[in-house]
Amino acid sequence: MVVDSGNMLDSRAISDKFVACKPKIVKMINLLFFILCLVTCSTGHKVDGTHSTFNEDLELERQLKQINKTPIKSIHTKFGDIVDCIDIYKQPAFDHPLLKNHKLQIKPSFQKKFENSSIKNSSNKLIPGIEKFWCPTGTVPIRRITKDDLIRAKALLYNQTLLTQNKLVTHVARVSLKKIPGSPYYGVSGTNSIWNPRVSKGQTSSSNFWVRNGEGSVTNKITIGWQVSPQLYGDTATHLYSYWTSDDSKRTGCYNTLCPGFIQTHSEYAIGVRVKHTSVYGGDMYEMKVSIFKDRKTKNWMVNIEDQTIGYFPAALFSNLDAASQVGWGGRTLTPAGTPSPAMGSGQFPDNFFDHACYFRQVSYRDKFLRDTKPGTNLVEEFTDVPKCYRVDHHDTSDKKLFGYNVHVGGPGGAC
Repeated sequence: MVVDSGNMLDSRAISDKFVACKPKIVKMINLLFFILCLVTCSTGHKVDGTHSTFNEDLELERQLKQINKTPIKSIHTKFGDIVDCIDIYKQPAFDHPLLKNHKLQIKPSFQKKFENSSIKNSSNKLIPGIEKFWCPTGTVPIRRITKDDLIRAKALLYNQTLLTQNKLVTHVARVSLKKIPGSPYYGVSGTNSIWNPRVSKGQTSSSNFWVRNGEGSVTNKITIGWQVSPQLYGDTATHLYSYWTSDDSKRTGCYNTLCPGFIQTHSEYAIGVRVKHTSVYGGDMYEMKVSIFKDRKTKNWMVNIEDQTIGYFPAALFSNLDAASQVGWGGRTLTPAGTPSPAMGSGQFPDNFFDHACYFRQVSYRDKFLRDTKPGTNLVEEFTDVPKCYRVDHHDTSDKKLFGYNVHVGGPGGAC
């Protein structure tokens, strides 16, 4: 082969040129790496329009590691949730600084079992609608929290503190007991029909029982019920839920197990999970029996579902809930400002038919003598802020055993 040496580059010359260019190449690589870092750090996680930064993502990962404890067993539900069976003594509630030395209470010091009545006839029936899980002895079922759950919850709680700035609009239809000086309340109970009202993105519709005390920044409150909230769960299904606060949601409290607080003690029922079935207008009614009551010995606020104590809110969480000045039953909706409000309950106004509107039957409260008592007409007050959208009704019935004193709430929502 003939080679034209005049067209060849000397290997030493090539080496010299590479050495001369090396600093420029290194600078270019460093510049590209710097740009890549900027892009990475400014890119976060986005859920339903809510964006998190790189540092926020790191914080979310830290929170997830703290919330989701190592399970003894995991259950994958047909709805896509994961329920972890966690050692009862290692559940996330005990991460709360106020519960560092808390003594676990498995059962109430004293509990009166409410009578469980159901309808069985040719037209319709009442059926428990809460799903059960089967965790090993010594463990409790806790719905696994995802990063998306934390982001959505953060946005929802943040917006709740901005209601007065027209970020979210809330509407209620409820029945509560009047505040009577010297006559505090120590519990609330009843059986609530479960529905799946239609909601849109950013909206919430719920039905609940509550106990509360105080006003403004010293408001202490516990809420139990069912709700539909795409913002909180990422779906339009109905979920069993809880909420608590000791300062009117300024700095404390949260939904379900998104923060330490509620202590789970039952091995079958789990807060925050999707319910099995919801009621059908004019057909079968799926329902849940609920009670919130203060334990006379430990002062903890116990939560019962279907006559089973599933857990409690420790007294140490609260600053002003030795007793409740108000208890009640009702519905609540949230919607972004300027948009039509969602349906409440079945989406129908109360009309005295138990298979039409959302109801609470056999309602009662626990008085200062710790007796479960039916509300007297002179003690009950109703409230709805927009009657054209939502209404409430309450009355005693002749069927004392099945329906007793009952409350009906609901409505189609719309331009409220």
